[in-house]
Amino acid sequence: MKLKLDANGNAVVDNGMPVYVYDDGSEKPFDASKAVTTISRLNGEAKGHRERAEKAEEAAKKFEGLDDPETARQAIETVKGLDGKTKAEIDKVRKEIAASYQPQIDAAKQETAAAKAALHQAVVGGAFARSKFIQERTILPPDIAEATFGKDVSVDEKGRLIFKDASGAVIYSRTNHGEPADFEEAIEVRIGSYERKDSILKADQKGGTGAQPGTSGKTATKQMPEAEFDKLSPKDQAARMAEGYVLT
Repeated sequence: MKLKLDANGNAVVDNGMPVYVYDDGSEKPFDASKAVTTISRLNGEAKGHRERAEKAEEAAKKFEGLDDPETARQAIETVKGLDGKTKAEIDKVRKEIAASYQPQIDAAKQETAAAKAALHQAVVGGAFARSKFIQERTILPPDIAEATFGKDVSVDEKGRLIFKDASGAVIYSRTNHGEPADFEEAIEVRIGSYERKDSILKADQKGGTGAQPGTSGKTATKQMPEAEFDKLSPKDQAARMAEGYVLT
């Protein structure tokens, strides 16, 4: 990004804050005070995380090789009663113990995977369904938008939606510096950098989303009747939009 200058070469100021022009052509005032505060807070959090990690690592050294302390404790109790038994008998007992826990472990993994999938669908799917940007500025139904860009969205440990760009980098807010962009800001940035954005933006929105003049993207040449498009599955519809098709 670069500082915006007026005709006299002076910095443009908005509400006391210098205005910067981003690479995609959008303009945002830079709140230096807020940015410094955020950076200081993040540095403090990082220091706290590092100190806790160091303490945890030191404590964990005492239990190296023990992935499940509770199972290890029970195994120790079991072994105490194996005095005088042969190696074959001991191995049999070990296998029986392991086999008794495996169904519980498998069930827990399945429940966790199902819960994560349900959470992702509820939170991420809901964000696409409620998005005003998708509804008002694109031709995509919410489910097609999710099929196309949903893979770039995840839910972090704080329950926030984290949107990533095509390269896999987190999309950060241009107004709330140091924080991930909220869904509406992130989807606008993501579609603004999409190679075939002109095929999914409404006619009066093409060239928008902060794009530089003259760089609004490649012109789509493939066409498909809307009635034929509606017969496709959401996955195939997303694939056609990604290929640059426009509906007629």
